[in-house]
Amino acid sequence: MNFGYKKLYIGGELRDSISGAKKDVICPATEEVVGTIAWAGKEDAELALEEAQKGFKYWSKLSLKERTVWMMKLREEVLKNDDLLRKAVVMEMGKSYDAAWEDIESIVNALEFYPGAMRNMHDEIIPDIENTHRHKIVNQPAGVAVAYLAWNFPLLNVGYKIGPALAAGCSIIIKPSGLASLSSYVLGEILYNMNFPAGVINFISGPVSEVAYTMTTSKIPKVLTMIGSSQSGRQVMADSATSVKHVSMELGGNAPFIVCEDADLETATNIGIALKYGNCGQICVSPNRFLIHENVYDAFLEMFIAKAKKIKVGFGIDEKPDMGPLVTLKDRERIIKMVKDDVASGATLELGGGIPAGKSVGNFMEPTIITGLTTEMRCFKEEIFGPVAAIMKFSTNKEAIELGNDTVYGLVSYVFSKNEKDLRMFGEELDFGEVQINGVKYAIYLPHGGIKESGIGHDCSYLALNDYLVKKRITTAL
Repeated sequence: MNFGYKKLYIGGELRDSISGAKKDVICPATEEVVGTIAWAGKEDAELALEEAQKGFKYWSKLSLKERTVWMMKLREEVLKNDDLLRKAVVMEMGKSYDAAWEDIESIVNALEFYPGAMRNMHDEIIPDIENTHRHKIVNQPAGVAVAYLAWNFPLLNVGYKIGPALAAGCSIIIKPSGLASLSSYVLGEILYNMNFPAGVINFISGPVSEVAYTMTTSKIPKVLTMIGSSQSGRQVMADSATSVKHVSMELGGNAPFIVCEDADLETATNIGIALKYGNCGQICVSPNRFLIHENVYDAFLEMFIAKAKKIKVGFGIDEKPDMGPLVTLKDRERIIKMVKDDVASGATLELGGGIPAGKSVGNFMEPTIITGLTTEMRCFKEEIFGPVAAIMKFSTNKEAIELGNDTVYGLVSYVFSKNEKDLRMFGEELDFGEVQINGVKYAIYLPHGGIKESGIGHDCSYLALNDYLVKKRITTAL
């Protein structure tokens, strides 16, 4: 399937890049060209900023009711174009058709949830102790937002940003990753065809050094938000210092997956397999380090290996695989080298570690399990972002907490136990923005955010609105 040529969506118009540059979209499963996109440069970024500023002046003056009407219209159009959008995600990411629904669902849910969440952002009245004045705090849209998005969930990430931005009254420029821009450009065509208000949503992809740097250093944006690596987040924060901007970032992770002696191993292994190998491990909340109590370690490992062996690796709408490819050949080479480095340092390869049989084309990698790690090994210290489970033993809950917290990251952690006292301790002492206990749940109404090197601010829930709002105090003398 080839999507042909897709243009930038800036200021309500579909545009070629000013330089005429284009970029082919390569499917990571077939290595074939599945489309071509307009590839923006510095001048396109400057144009997008100007158009977004115009869009903000219009959009911010609309009532929430009027903004909601447009958001619901967009929601309907996304649902009407579900198949097209899903296929774009499949072709640019190599994930299964069924898995791509999560991307569409994110946009649909965000467009529905945030108008209601914004309605609940009431003015705050502050009592005057001397009874001489009346005070209230009101929320107002911050201004133009620029969003830098990761490639692993191309449209899910779009949903996380446009929902709160639009409800808050901000215009937004979306810069999807150059590795996965196709589906965003298709969404741009949908916005164009429905005559969505010009400049309110813009899609532009191009070199970070030209496009992102131009927008980050500009004084026009009032909000910078991103989903990406911690290294990229630090760079954006440094470059943004040309003016004072709101910054919200969901960055890297190195999630511990702690299984205590009394845990339900069937539940723990099922959830662990789904989280670790879903999207080929290319998920910021994917567990990296499986920390298993020594008394159930052997049983857990046996069950986990048996289930990992059943994972079907493949690609295609009809094939319905459990796991697709990695996004690039470079990523596969990086991850295989991580595993080899740790094995050379004394770790044990229990499963996988290479390219699946019959998968010489595409960036496929076997579901992989490695044991016997130390805290100095790469699969313990680094974010793997691939289909490798690093499994280790622990003896006490204190040791599990110390191992879990032994990372610069702080996005999410997982704990499995039946002891309420122990679970309270894990919840209090694990140094992560999220602690998921005996299960896992993500939803548009639940806060998602990290601490330490994993970010600042939140995606999802009403908390995300705070990134796009400024608070103003209005005081009136009586």
